[in-house]
Amino acid sequence: MFGLGGQELILILLIILLLFGAKKLPELARGLGKGMKEFKKAQNEIEDEFNKVMEEPPKKTPENPDGTKS
Repeated sequence: MFGLGGQELILILLIILLLFGAKKLPELARGLGKGMKEFKKAQNEIEDEFNKVMEEPPKKTPENPDGTKS
């Protein structure tokens, strides 16, 4: 995970614990989880919209009356 070993992760967690305190950690984790959930939801919506647009046949325009791609 990002090239970090076990010792580095423990050190980072200890620093976070010292900075925010034990009472704030659950709140921070909850906020991080909600943020990740919203990010994944938005990513899926964008992918669905992209796939929908790619599956649509080309529209006929005055410059392209037969609807083929050029």
